[in-house]
Amino acid sequence: MFLISRKLITVLTFPGVIIHELGHRLACLLAGVHVYKTCYFRLGNPAGYVIHEPPVNYGATFLISVAPFLFNTVIAIIMFLIATNTSLYSGLFYWLGFSIGMHAFPSSGDASSLWQHSKSVWLRNPLALLGFPIIVLILLANILRVVWFDLFYAVGLLFLAHAQVATDLFTEW
Repeated sequence: MFLISRKLITVLTFPGVIIHELGHRLACLLAGVHVYKTCYFRLGNPAGYVIHEPPVNYGATFLISVAPFLFNTVIAIIMFLIATNTSLYSGLFYWLGFSIGMHAFPSSGDASSLWQHSKSVWLRNPLALLGFPIIVLILLANILRVVWFDLFYAVGLLFLAHAQVATDLFTEW
């Protein structure tokens, strides 16, 4: 079986790491959570991080934890749409789409933060119950990385972008 090191994948897909951490950083800004330190990319584990003060409410914790999924997904689709509508730099935009899409899923550390806050507030805030299935999905996605689930997700985003382009072409025709 052909194995590629996680570090090599991270280096080849570094734009996705940067966008992932930018998603956390923007969520902190939106939630009013002070950020102490941000590392958008490094050759280490983790490949990037955002250290911030503890969020004061569950909504902020949830937003900060899932922001990379939302942010990376949208940006990856945009990159794929640009790639399908250009010929000059399409390879660059496909690479960016795959790189960003592959880093959409929050880390197990993000799941842990969400778990800690969810279990402490679910009696007072029933919306926290929605966090538990999200936590399971995050952890499952992280486990499935060994079978390239993150790549399959990026491919799915590519198909979604192409389906939108095909729909647009069909409706124009």
